[in-house]
Amino acid sequence: MEKVADLASDIGEYIRQQRSSAKISLRQLSKLAGVSNPYLSQIERGVRKPSAEILQQIAKGLRISAEALYVQAGILDLPTGGPVGDSIRADAELTERQKQVLLDVYESFRRENAAARPATRTSATPTPTTQTTTEDSTEEPV
Repeated sequence: MEKVADLASDIGEYIRQQRSSAKISLRQLSKLAGVSNPYLSQIERGVRKPSAEILQQIAKGLRISAEALYVQAGILDLPTGGPVGDSIRADAELTERQKQVLLDVYESFRRENAAARPATRTSATPTPTTQTTTEDSTEEPV
């Protein structure tokens, strides 16, 4: 039960930090998210643990990804994305929205390159190999 309280406190603190960095008052966020002011206050203080639906509404109000809130709330595991994704997520200088945009662009490039890779392999020029000629037994690149 203590772990649930910790998660509620963590998500509440995270929402408070995001709200503060966005310079939105509690009252403004409650209106944007369609959540009552007292309920949002309870979430921020760690008294209540919001549902995924409420987190999605709060994410819309904060203009951040719902996934970021789901991860903070323990609903989703931190997505894997290698060192680039980890670095973007860890950068304290970026807002959640900026992080999500960078991750989306990065992933779109990766998907594009992965889709082009099979075609590139078949049409790519072969790498030079070494061939022995029978006339003078010297090796020449082909």
